[in-house]
Amino acid sequence: GTEEHIFGPDMLSKFVEIRKLRIGMRNVCICGDVFFFESRETKNGRNSIITMYLTDNEYSVIVKVFDGKQKCRTILENVKEGDTLIVRGNVEEDSYIGDSVLNADSIFKVKRLQRQDLAEEKRVELHLHTNMSAMDGVSSAENLIKCAKRFGHKAVAITDHGVLQAYPEACAAAKKAGIKLIYGVEGYFVNDTDLPILRGKSSMPFDGTYIVFDLETTGFGAFRKRIIEIGAVKIVNGEITDKFSTLVRQTLPIPQEISELTGITDDMFDSDTPEEADAIKSFIEFCGDGVLVAHNAVFDMSFIYETCKRNNIEFNPPYIDTLIFAKAVYSEVKNYKLGTIAKYLNLPEYKSHRAYDDARTLGLILINLFKVISERFPEITSVDKLNKEIELGSEDIKNLNTNHMIIPVKNMTGLRNLYILTSKAHVDYFYKNPRIPRSELQKMREGLIIGSACEAGELYRAVLEHRSFDELCEIASFYDYLEIQPNGNNEFLVRGGDVEDDEALNEINRTIIKIADSLGKPVVATGDVHFMNPGDEVFRRILMAGQGFDDADRQPPLYFKTTDEMLEDFSFLGEERAKEVVIKNSNLIADMIADDIQPIPDGKFAPSLPNAVEELQQICWDTAKSIYGDPLPEIVKTRLDRELFSIIKHGFSVLYMIAQKLVKNSVD
Repeated sequence: GTEEHIFGPDMLSKFVEIRKLRIGMRNVCICGDVFFFESRETKNGRNSIITMYLTDNEYSVIVKVFDGKQKCRTILENVKEGDTLIVRGNVEEDSYIGDSVLNADSIFKVKRLQRQDLAEEKRVELHLHTNMSAMDGVSSAENLIKCAKRFGHKAVAITDHGVLQAYPEACAAAKKAGIKLIYGVEGYFVNDTDLPILRGKSSMPFDGTYIVFDLETTGFGAFRKRIIEIGAVKIVNGEITDKFSTLVRQTLPIPQEISELTGITDDMFDSDTPEEADAIKSFIEFCGDGVLVAHNAVFDMSFIYETCKRNNIEFNPPYIDTLIFAKAVYSEVKNYKLGTIAKYLNLPEYKSHRAYDDARTLGLILINLFKVISERFPEITSVDKLNKEIELGSEDIKNLNTNHMIIPVKNMTGLRNLYILTSKAHVDYFYKNPRIPRSELQKMREGLIIGSACEAGELYRAVLEHRSFDELCEIASFYDYLEIQPNGNNEFLVRGGDVEDDEALNEINRTIIKIADSLGKPVVATGDVHFMNPGDEVFRRILMAGQGFDDADRQPPLYFKTTDEMLEDFSFLGEERAKEVVIKNSNLIADMIADDIQPIPDGKFAPSLPNAVEELQQICWDTAKSIYGDPLPEIVKTRLDRELFSIIKHGFSVLYMIAQKLVKNSVD
């Protein structure tokens, strides 16, 4: 509503969006916020010119008022930067500045209605980024905390990417607003202790049955791509005893780059080539009760799982990842590509990128791996002991994939531990990002709460990779609470073909809830906030475009949402469950956290330097005497006494002596 009439007639024009303004438009009316304000007199001194920049958070316009001093004085007295104005006038070319301007003939100051959270029971945001999340977050900690207070939320978390720099500003803003601040971080997590060679459960002895296999596919991403060839060998008692090889009939042409890589072309498929369902059933029959083996097995198994799911086939075998196995055993190898390991072991040359040839070579590598392990660790005779006895060294941390995790602190012990972890992440483990190894996190987990984070989290990615439910539960068991987020946050997965549609995103969230239920852990709906209001996405768009993101103009709605907005996002869960994940559980986590945490203690903490007071006094008196003589003139003695008394009384002796020693050292 109108708050104050500044000058001019009443508004009779229809509102026009700023982006639609064109030179020649007359009596147009716009609304915007003032972000620049300037007043100056004309050369003859008779008139004044007011220049204002107005924005509607999408486009901006220059507004000018040229008139007698009285009118401009009225504007000066009533308008300032940050005000919201309704302006009417004519759009004209301004020769002075060389741009179009809106020459105002009427101005009203209005009060812009801010977003409110009108829910009776309110949520707590546990995943929020300030502008200290470099080149990613947009809004300041102060503004975000003010927004949380305006919404009526009792608490809000700060979880910037890898850093804690927003804490001082956030602490001051939270105290001023009277709101509980949850200190945390979105860490770059490296799983350096739980890298299982064997996934699933099996006590198969080394001389048992193993199915070593490889797939050729139409590309990356098990949901949108397809298997075109399966090759496998069966190993029993350390020898290859059988083989399996089949092409898989395709419904779409094979991409040219895949044909060039594998040599598999469309004309190689005929009426005898089995359909997808028949091919996978034949492979499962060949596997029998054997343990599956693949190189970078998560990739191959994701295709197996997705193909089985698509054809309503149950198949959840235990499997060995030779990539992890080889890293543990052949630490001296420069990389762990199949060809590199084969050459290191002097194995026969093979034709890569055909499934059977790769599987046969991998089978020979597996035989060698079992032989080396048996020689080094005679007590290890079956695969179930590999995960406990064989570990990757810390030197591999920089080569491992990172996942995101949210780490709020519960108390001052947790805050100290988070400071240590963050320091180590930057000093000892930094590679592209400040990394937090699981081994370090386990040592300093006291006082910390661990959340599973967004789609870049370990659990969400495992769900996308179609890991078995038991494996998903094993991963989730490490976390204190599991996160789910609105579909809008992850729409890029649909756009990129990783999942089919919004319903598939819903199903991922349902799966995470199912995992949490089976483990008795809470699920919290979080917003992954990167800016305060919906219109602020344009600022993040600019940041992302500057980093080369090709979808920068398709920003997800990562704004600070109200309780009702979040409940609407999760309405597919039903009213009761939506309230649980949005309101109940977010408050549950907030209530676990102490109220008296502060990142910097009250008071001043000067550095310590032994004998600083005595040394400062000695230097000052000696220097004064060298200049004025001994005894000192009374005026010099009185002045020096007064100066030294103030310095020493207020605890600045150490600072003076640090400066003196640094300068003296440089001069010397």
